Amino acid sequence: MTPKDHSPEIIEAHGLTTDEYDQIKRLLERTPNITELGIFSAMWNEHCSYKSSRKWLKELPSTGDQVICGPGENAGIVAIDDSLALAFKMESHNHPSYIEPFNGAATGVGGILRDVFTMGARPIAVMNSLSMGSVDNIKTKEILRGVVKGISHYGNSFGVPNVGGELRFHAKYNGNCLVNAFAAGIVNKNEIFYSKATGIGSPIVYMGAKTGRDGVGGASMASESFASDDERNKAKRPTVQIGDPFLEKKLMEACFELMKSGCVIAIQDMGAAGLTCSSVEMGDKGNLGIFLNLDNVPIREDNMTPYEIMLSESQERMLAVIKPGYESQAKEIFSKWDLDFAIIGNTIAEDKFLINFQEKVVASLPLKCLADQAPQYNRPWKTNKATKSYPKIPELTIQRAIEILLSSPNHCSKKWVWEQYDHMILNSTLKRPGLDAAITKIKETNYGLAFSCDSNPLLCSINPLEGGKQAVAECYRNIIASGAIPLAITDNLNFGSPEDPETMGQFVNCIKGIKEACIELNFPVVSGNVSFYNQTDGKSILPTPTIGGVGLIKNIAEHCLGTVNKNDVYYVVGETDTKATALALVSEYSQVQIEDVNIKVNLEEEKRNGQFILHLLNKKLISNAHDVSDGGIGLNLCELAIANDLGFEVIEGSLEYFFNETQARYIISINPLKEKLVISLAKDKKVPITKLGIAKGKSLCFGSNILPLAHVNDLYHDVISNMMEKKID
Repeated sequence: MTPKDHSPEIIEAHGLTTDEYDQIKRLLERTPNITELGIFSAMWNEHCSYKSSRKWLKELPSTGDQVICGPGENAGIVAIDDSLALAFKMESHNHPSYIEPFNGAATGVGGILRDVFTMGARPIAVMNSLSMGSVDNIKTKEILRGVVKGISHYGNSFGVPNVGGELRFHAKYNGNCLVNAFAAGIVNKNEIFYSKATGIGSPIVYMGAKTGRDGVGGASMASESFASDDERNKAKRPTVQIGDPFLEKKLMEACFELMKSGCVIAIQDMGAAGLTCSSVEMGDKGNLGIFLNLDNVPIREDNMTPYEIMLSESQERMLAVIKPGYESQAKEIFSKWDLDFAIIGNTIAEDKFLINFQEKVVASLPLKCLADQAPQYNRPWKTNKATKSYPKIPELTIQRAIEILLSSPNHCSKKWVWEQYDHMILNSTLKRPGLDAAITKIKETNYGLAFSCDSNPLLCSINPLEGGKQAVAECYRNIIASGAIPLAITDNLNFGSPEDPETMGQFVNCIKGIKEACIELNFPVVSGNVSFYNQTDGKSILPTPTIGGVGLIKNIAEHCLGTVNKNDVYYVVGETDTKATALALVSEYSQVQIEDVNIKVNLEEEKRNGQFILHLLNKKLISNAHDVSDGGIGLNLCELAIANDLGFEVIEGSLEYFFNETQARYIISINPLKEKLVISLAKDKKVPITKLGIAKGKSLCFGSNILPLAHVNDLYHDVISNMMEKKID
């Protein structure tokens, strides 16, 4: 019997347009039933199909001598040496975290960890990038508190160190916070696992937790906008998953044991769209069909429908295709770990996604039409013309400028956040969250790894092309400043509606900037995520392309972890343009909309100056290197003073000199005995270098402008904690 046609309301509720629904009917030559409609909804939404972004994502460079696996798998992988590799990925959990901060953020961590260990890699580090509403918004504190608790709960309980990240506040995130989770893990090159199914008649096995109704429709919800009506948003809470980190830990160990048994053909975590997406992706990659019998799926709630089983996003679940004849052995492993294990189907030769339930066919779809034939859009986009009216730096004393920046939630210490995370689990973290990149040691080796998470949404909103380049360049500088060789990046591209030409223009130009920077800096994109529809009542977030970068330290035993010593001499490496915009200072002081900025990213200079810094660190010619980013030389000198509990005396200078945000610069500290050699090397390499002053004392002396270090510490350290304690009327 042909199903009755669905109403416009049902179609809209599934996130499908009328044209897309008509396309489905043409592909099937009939009307889909409700389960089939749900499957199409899950596979054709933005989150799974990348229907508005795929055209542009193909532009990004994803290859290199170091790249083992690029985009398309659960995580990207780069080589460390002939035998070891690093798997890493970043993904968003924005909408769930706004609706249900604790569970949304917690399951964001759980999901990204599964992406990593699905590849056969043991997780060694997580990071996160958080974008919250304004500090005077009544919901900001509630969301931030819940998000941080959720991240802490999952990561600490699972047993993986949280080594860094970033946190920003802006009114543009009032109705839509961003929670981007990053994870990295170590794997042997000959023990990497992929999600491509092979072999006709191979068993498909379900592993892990039971399936419930939590998260049904989660992937579709992630491709929707919010409304200002909180009650409407609260109604979406059932679409937020609930996680169990202790169960996930058992699931990981069981999966590793299964992998070692030699029976795994393909493996995939059940993330967005649950059983639907995981099974379709494995079949599609192997050009095979999939048969599933839902009667065999372990469930924890009564009377679940096929629709609910297929679209549930219950956490801590995996799907695998295994070699025939290994079923009993595989089941034994999961029984030992007290986890569910069930054979729920098999691969088939036909291009079919065939689903049975209670001895009836409940879905019969061409599998390829769910993946390859998902709509792909070339959305119209436009670039807003800049006004060329650069904001003037306010008339302030240097002392007052420093006080404004250090007391801002955007530029103060984020210890309130990272002190809730255990960054010492596994006893491998060598540099805790704070300045530049975090550093961890790979156990039983001499290798170290550097991790950094970076974005500049304000710059991206004003000049998306330069903002895209800057995000990559800053990540590159942070890794360089840690003494590591930059290897590759993952990106999390957070934007508003792609149906808005201005938003789409921001996305396109950010992509172009990221592409330019990655090519010039040999910093390929090996994994990532696009998160669209981050908006409320049509008002978008700031464009926020977040870059997660990794770097390699070949000999951690001889590595300089970067301590500024008394009487070290401070220099700035890189040319300073005093006409460059002091973006952080202007935005924090005036809180006015900035139409244009004079901030340009010269990628040749980034590469030249970065390689020079890396040479100095490797030769131990400098004590410390620190990237000059937000707040310019002035703020970054203060950060060094605070981190090392050591003041300084530097040259007299203008606000324009100390707070402009010229790119491609580093502050270095040099032992006076090595000063002449460093200057000589800089001259030989044609790298600009300018003396700033000396590290000494307990005051921050910008010429005649003096700030006691104790005063600076008081401003810097307790901003977030005081904010969280303050009542908002």
